[in-house]
Amino acid sequence: MEIILLQDVNKLGQKDDLIEVKPGYARNYLIPRGFAIAATPSAKKMHTENQKQRAHKEEKIKVAAEEMAEKMTDLNIVIGAKTSSSGKIFGSINTIQIAEALKEQGFEIDRKNISLPGDQIKEVGKYTATIRLHKEVNVEIGFEIKTE
Repeated sequence: MEIILLQDVNKLGQKDDLIEVKPGYARNYLIPRGFAIAATPSAKKMHTENQKQRAHKEEKIKVAAEEMAEKMTDLNIVIGAKTSSSGKIFGSINTIQIAEALKEQGFEIDRKNISLPGDQIKEVGKYTATIRLHKEVNVEIGFEIKTE
């Protein structure tokens, strides 16, 4: 049976994929739980039209993300932290502090889209963080941890 996925399903496919599954799996699990709809001719036609419209919107979002990435390339952030005499930070620096520092610079970035080298930073120094602005647009920014 051919279905259109309405959301991501592990080990099956991504949202809006048109896939073939066994009829019982579709009727008893995917369709009743709202994970998919049957791929009737009218549903397929709606699906293709929705994808055309979504592609146009995605292109605008991607262009905006690329423009923001251009502005962020030369950005250098300084974060103050309380440290011991040996340079170790009391606590750690994580994505929340990076997101707050970016907000002060005028960039509204969700902390979930920021990845650090390792989970947390516990020493003073210079680091780089990768920020995911779009699924195809990533930018690396430098930041420095200094003692307060």
